[in-house]
Amino acid sequence: MPSVSPPAPPLPGPEIEPSMTNAFTPIEILRPTILEFGNGTITAAARFAERIGAKRPMVVSDPFNARRVDTLALPGAVKVFGDVKPEPDLPNLEKAVAMARDVKPDLVVGFGGGSAMDIAKLVAVLCTSDVAFADIVGPEKVAGRSVALMQIPTTSGTGSEAGTRALVTDPVSQNKQAVQSRFMLADIAIVDPDLTMTVPKEITAATGVDALAHCVEAYTSRKAHPTIDLYALEGARLVGRYLKRSVADGSDREARAGLSLASLYGGYCLGPVNTTAGHAVAYPLGTRHHIAHGLACAVIFPHTLAFNMPAVEAKTVAVLGALGLPEQNDPKLAFDATYAFCKNLGVEMRLSALGVPRNDLGVMADEAHAIRRLLDNNPRDLSRDAILSMYEVGF
Repeated sequence: MPSVSPPAPPLPGPEIEPSMTNAFTPIEILRPTILEFGNGTITAAARFAERIGAKRPMVVSDPFNARRVDTLALPGAVKVFGDVKPEPDLPNLEKAVAMARDVKPDLVVGFGGGSAMDIAKLVAVLCTSDVAFADIVGPEKVAGRSVALMQIPTTSGTGSEAGTRALVTDPVSQNKQAVQSRFMLADIAIVDPDLTMTVPKEITAATGVDALAHCVEAYTSRKAHPTIDLYALEGARLVGRYLKRSVADGSDREARAGLSLASLYGGYCLGPVNTTAGHAVAYPLGTRHHIAHGLACAVIFPHTLAFNMPAVEAKTVAVLGALGLPEQNDPKLAFDATYAFCKNLGVEMRLSALGVPRNDLGVMADEAHAIRRLLDNNPRDLSRDAILSMYEVGF
């Protein structure tokens, strides 16, 4: 437990607590055309590929999962790009796209964690044209897609299999560049919890909190919507029930399935609502110091949850209850409880222990504060100094 608790935030005025769940607000919800969920559903990969007549499947994966591509039993001349990095950058993407333009696949398969699935989305929309990545950064700038896209997660964290976004780090600016497009939505998502059984406990813990963060940030966003709230709160409940069990025993199939469902629900939250301050504050940890995304989100989670609580008190209390924590409306107690929740999973919560230098905290605060696409939907205005304070408390 850190020795310094976050400063008590001032109570927000009425303008900070708008109606957050207006059922009359228009919303568009997109889902993969086919979802296969459950233990053993990996066999659907071959069936789908054969049904569409795929002859040149290309699997986009990380080094570990590249070694088990044979489990997909894909037909045809299968090619594998197995060099996806934990925090993929633009050169990593360009290498994958170059291979795809040479292979000319008729099916692109993302097989791995969120990084592999994000790169697969971008490969699928870039491999049949000369369009540059810079030309599609932002919302709905992709003209189309002519190859099939399959997503198969092997971790329970990002929910990328269900969404329309992909993020890649620009090594020059050290910022994440986001692409959002309906054409990056999978034709089929196969969520087989058995594939997550090999994930080490420390990664299980961090990615599980990432799934939780997706749910909680969407649930408390200014753009929160009742059509998504039910997934968000149930996703948090599933994390509360199954994450500790998955960390304690990675072979617990029920716990792995519960966590895979939580991750999927978190992915459902990302499309129409998306994340807020938690992810904005976490991003510089990955882009500047190569801390895995799930771990970065876990480290930041208690800080932004407690900061936002005065603006979304009832929802924050509901989140605490979903996690099995005391349902108290005190930001300091919320911070302490969620910090202990993460720490008891084995998550290293100190920035100093993760190799972040103290003299970089100010620059990180500048960069996080500039991520307006996320911060503008946070339920409370988060200043640069407030972000810096979070980093200092977490150091």
